[in-house]
Amino acid sequence: MRLKTALWVAAYLRRCQVEGSFAAVRRRGAEEAGAVFVRISRLDGTSDLFGPAPQSGFDATRDAGRAFTPSLASQSAPDAEVEVYLARQIKFDPDVWIVEVEDRAGRNFLDIVAG
Repeated sequence: MRLKTALWVAAYLRRCQVEGSFAAVRRRGAEEAGAVFVRISRLDGTSDLFGPAPQSGFDATRDAGRAFTPSLASQSAPDAEVEVYLARQIKFDPDVWIVEVEDRAGRNFLDIVAG
């Protein structure tokens, strides 16, 4: 069984805090099963953006946890490019969550959070 999105986001925010990064929910989506996009601001005008991995990317033997992939062709993309991408995603699916993390090193902690 998969964790509710709201619970997963709360755990992810806590993980970021434990690691010394600031993280906040920028947009709250569907509590039960909204898609999550994680923006890692490098605080220099660029960001990395991660979104849900395609379902075809899941291994049948893997648990039903969340998996993320880079959403843009190039990481450390200009913030304006990230904003345009997120606006398209919101228009496509108004139930998306957007979590923003500020980390100069670009750490995302997505491989640490289970669920």
